[in-house]
Amino acid sequence: MGLGNFLGLGNFLGLGNFGWGGSIPFGTMMTGLAQGYAVAANDTGHDETTGHGGRFALGQPEKLEDYAGRANHLMTVQAKRLVARYFGRAASRSYFIGCSLGGLQALIEAQRYPEDYDGIVAGAPPNPLAAFNAAQIWPQWLLAQDPGRFIPKENYASITAAAIAACAGPVGKAQGFIDNPATCAFRPSQLLCRDGATAGCLNPRQIEFLDLMYRGPVDPKSGHLIFAGPALGSEGQLGMFASGKEFTNAADFFRYAAFQSAQWSPLTMDWSKDVIAAEVSTKGKFAVAPDLGAVLRRGGKLLLYVGWNDYHHPGDLMGWHDAVMARGTAGGIDARSGLRLFVLPSMDHCQGGPGCDTFDKLGIMDAWSSGRKAPEFFVASKFDNGKLVRQRLTCAYPLVARYRGTGSMDKASSFSCEQAGDAN
Repeated sequence: MGLGNFLGLGNFLGLGNFGWGGSIPFGTMMTGLAQGYAVAANDTGHDETTGHGGRFALGQPEKLEDYAGRANHLMTVQAKRLVARYFGRAASRSYFIGCSLGGLQALIEAQRYPEDYDGIVAGAPPNPLAAFNAAQIWPQWLLAQDPGRFIPKENYASITAAAIAACAGPVGKAQGFIDNPATCAFRPSQLLCRDGATAGCLNPRQIEFLDLMYRGPVDPKSGHLIFAGPALGSEGQLGMFASGKEFTNAADFFRYAAFQSAQWSPLTMDWSKDVIAAEVSTKGKFAVAPDLGAVLRRGGKLLLYVGWNDYHHPGDLMGWHDAVMARGTAGGIDARSGLRLFVLPSMDHCQGGPGCDTFDKLGIMDAWSSGRKAPEFFVASKFDNGKLVRQRLTCAYPLVARYRGTGSMDKASSFSCEQAGDAN
């Protein structure tokens, strides 16, 4: 239980403006309160009920500073004072949990304000934000160059089915997903329409479109990959980005936060210049380098997680995790003592999808931070209308859960943590 502890919460979905904060997550706060925690959250310094997305940042550098991390830090400082005043002593331990925008907020807290929290849970952090938002704009830009590339939203399910048929092992085929897309060799060209067929297949321009989305945006001059495209099996997430319409949340970052121009359009994106220019203009406030030395030296813990079915390719977070480990080793820090990454098969963005997407983030962090063994695995669950459907072992990267070959595929006890390989 959380008696005597403090919990800070990041932002995720607000009142219609995906990813811009601007509202207080009261529902999530109640979960922490029910476990006995003193809980605090904030709206990052702006009101989302106006429905204007990132427009609050236009000509408002102080509001942008709040959004970029200051609001969470000041909330934390003030909340800790209130906790100490109310209970007559400081909180025993302090934790922060966030996913999506909240996941980036979590990384910002870990790096820039290492004294704020003892344990931090960061889900699907879009880091660096300029590069990730560029990847969200990429499908619209591709379609603007050639509208004939468009794939109707309802067709993505058949693409996923083909990828599952080509790559899933026994568990994935039984439950409807690819356990380890990193080992999947499926290519969209396998769906090329032949002999005059038009149904259940793709034309050459559509295949090109899929290939480019999976790859992600690239600087045409240097060949540098700006941000990896989504993993195979995540096609259910593509429709919202590949509709041909503007994904306003991402466009607003460049329009208002970076370039301070209401007239900026994602269709004018210069892939050789604009992402770098956005990072420079926002002074790196929305990018967290893999340097956690300060928080790790004081014994802080950071738990990362992301789903394979997220538009956010887990390989990005794996690379960041590996860079933290390497930098820690170079600096004489045992980074593994305070860092764990979990990649959940077939989980969508922060939650949802056919895979097991529910686990006790707060309980895991509290046990770890309280001095018990670091989490090498946990049990994740899948619920449908409140009813438990199945459970699965989830292993700390780089290990993956492997079906033992016997027992129910719906029980975590039928899996073990092993090195990643071709089998699911």
